[in-house]
Amino acid sequence: MFDLLAPMGKALSPYLFEISTALIACILVLLGNEINGFFRKAMRSQHFIFRTLVFVLINAFGYGLIIVKATPYLAHTFRQMQAGVMFSVIMLCFIAVGVWAQRNRQI
Repeated sequence: MFDLLAPMGKALSPYLFEISTALIACILVLLGNEINGFFRKAMRSQHFIFRTLVFVLINAFGYGLIIVKATPYLAHTFRQMQAGVMFSVIMLCFIAVGVWAQRNRQI
């Protein structure tokens, strides 16, 4: 089965960094509401300026740092897999993210 998917996996190989970035960004988009809600509740009693600063730090630098640092690790993990397995895992990951988004009424 994986041998049949190997050519498609090989076709994706040059784009593993971009695929990894997209997958991590999709997950962060889905988790962003919960993360921001957590910090919103935790900082409810803080001053507006401090809450705004934390919001900017989390959204601009926190999420950006996660994307920048996690992408190479995920791409490396994908590169270590056989082409057919890698293709299957990538497809399953995006399908899982799509199902997750659907269940959370994100789409």
